[in-house]
Amino acid sequence: MRQILAAAAGLVVLAASACSAPTPPRSAVPSATPTGPATLPAPTGAHRVGTTVLYLKDASRPDPWNLDADARELKVTLWYPTEQRDGRRAAYMTPKESQLTLRGLGAAGVPDDTLSRTRTNAVADAAPTGRKLPLVVLSPGFTKPMSTLTSLAEDLASRGYVVAGIDHTYESYATTLPGGRVAECLACDSDTDPGFGTGLVAGRAADVSFVLDQLPARWDGSDRIDRSRIAMVGQSIGGAGALAIMVKDSRVRAGIDMDGTTYARIPKDGLSRPFMFLGSPQHVPGGRDTSWERDWKLLTGWKRWLVLSGAEHQSFTDGPLLSGALGLTPPSGVLPAARAAELTRSYVAAFLDRHLKGERQPLLDKPSARHPEVTFCPETC
Repeated sequence: MRQILAAAAGLVVLAASACSAPTPPRSAVPSATPTGPATLPAPTGAHRVGTTVLYLKDASRPDPWNLDADARELKVTLWYPTEQRDGRRAAYMTPKESQLTLRGLGAAGVPDDTLSRTRTNAVADAAPTGRKLPLVVLSPGFTKPMSTLTSLAEDLASRGYVVAGIDHTYESYATTLPGGRVAECLACDSDTDPGFGTGLVAGRAADVSFVLDQLPARWDGSDRIDRSRIAMVGQSIGGAGALAIMVKDSRVRAGIDMDGTTYARIPKDGLSRPFMFLGSPQHVPGGRDTSWERDWKLLTGWKRWLVLSGAEHQSFTDGPLLSGALGLTPPSGVLPAARAAELTRSYVAAFLDRHLKGERQPLLDKPSARHPEVTFCPETC
């Protein structure tokens, strides 16, 4: 029982982490029986979705976590519009990745392959379609593989974006590399060190810049990307990385931090490109995490600060969508999984449609009666 509840803390809310400053997790309770394999919600856009995986190696820098690696290796998962209807649905995780992720969460009582049986919507290695599509970089939270943002990635691709999700090697419980090698979480041994969060986001910014450098030459469909329209979205430390890359790399025109404590300092003259905070109640003004208040004053361009009532740290990921497969029931008062996914998809897409496609988005202008969970801060918090 304790092992199962630990999985709930990791997937439904989040076990405490040095670089996310989450609210303490509430206990989940077991369901009568697991529901069987999880199925991610269908994408809401007009396009079918394809996906493929790239492996990149940055020989210009050693790996920051593996002292035996003289180059930084990255796994990049792409999602994109396709016209292909049939084909093999992409795997959510490999069985080994599922095993190591569940082990990292303390879920010893859950079958090892539970997460690998999650059903996705994207067709593996489908041919891309579309012309001059905006690019969105996705970055997950610390210890979490990129697959935990698959629902959001698939939805954005269905809406006409190319999405590049980065697995930051040795920063999650499991990343599969070429030849079947599996990199485990070496950074987990350092997460209580002084300055860990600052160093982590600096490394993520370097990873993103390298991926942007390499993507044109490494993907056959890269000619479909409009490189003048790039944004980054991240959850937890990935969200902190979104702010860090915007400070460092002007190619990223807009960014979203989903519930992540920020570490990269904004220059005194401010950051004028569009940025949005989207988070749980820990991020209200005067709340447990004060980093958004500090940075809000230095965001000098278009900006929004949105807080979702009932949200937990993992509400912006696939975590709650997977809880039934683990035989778990979220605690009362927590935003239901399907609603959390709907709100995350809607507000992230509205931001990107406005700033990468130039489309007016009234949803971002003021509170909505259809979305009463969303509070606009700091004015109405």
